[in-house]
Amino acid sequence: MAFPERFSNLPEYAFPRLRALLDHHAPGGAPVAMSIGEPRHEMPGFLAEVLNAHLDRFAVYPANEGIAPLLEAIQKWFARRYDVQVVPENLMVLNGTREGLFNAALALCPEAKRGKRPVVLMPNPFYQVYAVAALAVAAEPVFVPATAATGHLPDYTALPVEILDRVAIAYLCSPANPQGAVASEAYLRELLALAERHDFRIFADECYSEIWRNAPPPGALQVAQTAGADPERVVVFNSLSKRSNMPGLRSGFVAGGRESIRRIRQLRAYAGAPLPEPLQHVAAAAWSDEEHVNASRARYQQKYALADRILANVPGYTGPEAGFFLWIPVEDGEVAALKLWRETGIRVLPGAYLSREVEGINPGKGFIRVAMVTPIDEIEDALRKLRTCLFD
Repeated sequence: MAFPERFSNLPEYAFPRLRALLDHHAPGGAPVAMSIGEPRHEMPGFLAEVLNAHLDRFAVYPANEGIAPLLEAIQKWFARRYDVQVVPENLMVLNGTREGLFNAALALCPEAKRGKRPVVLMPNPFYQVYAVAALAVAAEPVFVPATAATGHLPDYTALPVEILDRVAIAYLCSPANPQGAVASEAYLRELLALAERHDFRIFADECYSEIWRNAPPPGALQVAQTAGADPERVVVFNSLSKRSNMPGLRSGFVAGGRESIRRIRQLRAYAGAPLPEPLQHVAAAAWSDEEHVNASRARYQQKYALADRILANVPGYTGPEAGFFLWIPVEDGEVAALKLWRETGIRVLPGAYLSREVEGINPGKGFIRVAMVTPIDEIEDALRKLRTCLFD
């Protein structure tokens, strides 16, 4: 029996790889989960009340594109957060943003670009769904280094013209997972200009946009509208997983030009899994409230300060601008992760599991990703043990 080849070269996903690395070793202490970006801050207090008020709506098929109250709540959030006006036709609700980041490529990537195989750009390291989406549409994934030398963001402008002319989609994650770097307004304007010159779309993954150290990161749609860019040039993805500490709600959205959203909606009508209506009402309430977001952000800002103090003397350590990951340089990420697990019980992710080797270099190999998602007293104890185990 034949099987498709297009996914045959994918490495094992990051977390099964981590289990294979660690789980046949006993932890050296009480396990501390710092490998996965699963927020442990309190969920909004109104969640149960809103859910209970709409339990009867589990008996109906949910609106595929999103119920009106949820679309309106997202519209108002865009206006508050970015001073950007969007209309319902420019929005669609997602069952988590991973679905959208994948399906948008299916809906919007052309079969060819200038008569050749299209290219999909992505930072390296990166959120792994980007690569799978590129392969699913038979595009060529091009992994662009996002290292300290480039400010931990991909320098797409440095690519050869023959590559840029074939680009159909460029993924960008800002704030960046895993490094916590933020694309400035100037960076976004330059990327928009590049996309205009070479006629490609920007897929802006902004899931960490509400967790930041000193200033709110600019949004791609905000910069695009200010610059007067083609409305179809940028497609933005966001969710409540990090913003509202509800990864299990699986509630996100995609926003973009009217034709882009129409095509994504059309695909989803055939192949999507819409969010149950009671959960859409919960999501509408969450997007409408900033108090719980501000409280959660303040706790992350305390964690930034704590990490900066404890890890100040670690060679090459730089605290993140945003998000909740520490991207800590080590000699070898797998060796460091295994040592931490066996000696302390702290579970972190080797950076190589988030990146690809290009020309013999894996830009994540010399890093570990540490998720600061647990309570602050647990974070403090874990970071002190991490420093002692790996650096003292």
